[in-house]
Amino acid sequence: MRSLYIDGAWAPSASADSLDVVNPATEEVIDTVPAGDPADVDRAVAAARAAFPAWSALPVQERRAALGKALALFSERAPDIAAAMAADMGAPLKFAAKVQAGLPLLMFSTYLDLADEVGERYFTGEEVGSSVVVREPYGVVGAITPWNYPLHQIVLKVVPALLAGNTVVLKPTEVAPLGAYAFAEVLHDAGLPAGVFNMVSGLGPVVGEAIAAHPDVDMVSFTGSGRAGKRITEVAAATVKKVALELGGKSPNVILDDADLEAAVKAGVADVMRNTGQSCNALTRMLVPRDRYDEAVGLAARAAEKYAPGDPMQESTRMGPLVSAQQLERVRGYIEAGVAEGARLVTGGAEPPEGADRGYYVRPTVFADVRNDMRIAQEEIFGPVLAVIPYEDEEDAVAIANDTVYGLAAAVWSGDPDRAMAVARRLRAGQVAVNGGGVNPRVPFGGYKQSGVGREWGLHGLDEFCEVKAIQR
Repeated sequence: MRSLYIDGAWAPSASADSLDVVNPATEEVIDTVPAGDPADVDRAVAAARAAFPAWSALPVQERRAALGKALALFSERAPDIAAAMAADMGAPLKFAAKVQAGLPLLMFSTYLDLADEVGERYFTGEEVGSSVVVREPYGVVGAITPWNYPLHQIVLKVVPALLAGNTVVLKPTEVAPLGAYAFAEVLHDAGLPAGVFNMVSGLGPVVGEAIAAHPDVDMVSFTGSGRAGKRITEVAAATVKKVALELGGKSPNVILDDADLEAAVKAGVADVMRNTGQSCNALTRMLVPRDRYDEAVGLAARAAEKYAPGDPMQESTRMGPLVSAQQLERVRGYIEAGVAEGARLVTGGAEPPEGADRGYYVRPTVFADVRNDMRIAQEEIFGPVLAVIPYEDEEDAVAIANDTVYGLAAAVWSGDPDRAMAVARRLRAGQVAVNGGGVNPRVPFGGYKQSGVGREWGLHGLDEFCEVKAIQR
């Protein structure tokens, strides 16, 4: 069994309980991690608290230099890390290399570049009249991360938190934890001072809640489900600590009547199938003009059928299994609910893909004749399931797009860039892609409404881990 990482060393858990790590493609146990308990959290928080004064007192460039050594090791080990993540979460090897390991590398290097650009003055103060405004670290940050992009979410929390001068206690996902262990090894081998980074594996209701409730944890950054995010907020409220939340979504893809329909539909389907649909910002509601509805449904079905599930270790595989048996049951349940509510199943379905005698595989699924009040249009499925919804005109499209408790992401497609921008501004979402706009690691990522509180990525993500102090002179 693996160990915890506390105060610069690998250490056993106070609990004898363990958690199996299962390969979702084969259903075989490939590793075991400790099921930590509150006593482990106490030790980790104490180590982080003891390390905080010296770490926070370092100039930002010294913290940046320490993390730069870790980035170099991370880059060297990226192929092995990608392979480990393909095994424990089922991401196709090519996708694991490009996204599950590649995106965290990009974000890590971007934060170090930003630290170089903003320099010490970003933290030590800016003149505002006769006053000085300074940024200071919170103290001990608790980071609780999910299984869908496990290493990416760790980097988005740990790297800016450490750059800002905080120390960290991480609870990684217990479902797909191998990327977290690789990351902890990188920080250890880079010589990060003891106690600056700590990791306690375990279950959310035990370890996660112990972190959120701990009186010596000054801030909690959580990514996961809305239900768990609400619970973290409740637990943290007792000590009135800052809570940053990146939660779920039910994101609309608005294809306007002057868009290149084939290109928009193809890109929209690819977005939903990415990571086997296990993306919080997936564009799972495709809104198309009623007079082109049948054409769009046909295009979506043909595009989805190209994502045949397969062995993630094969280079040709575009879509692997879902991450767990629990997630498979959840996604199949939603597909069955869609049929029961009267949506038309165009392709896919709840039955296992042909030839899938083991593994947590699900068919890429497209529903038509979907009303926006159906469960498959309102609730986050977290699987490769697309709902195609017709609209009457632009006003109707915007109304349907915004008719959700979520507001994480959205997309707009139009042959007129100005029109697309105008619609994008009307969508209640934290980020909107116009005509397939690409990834920009320097802009903020986060949601409106029940999609979360706070922002990650770029300088906004760095600011999230800073207290702001005004010194009057």
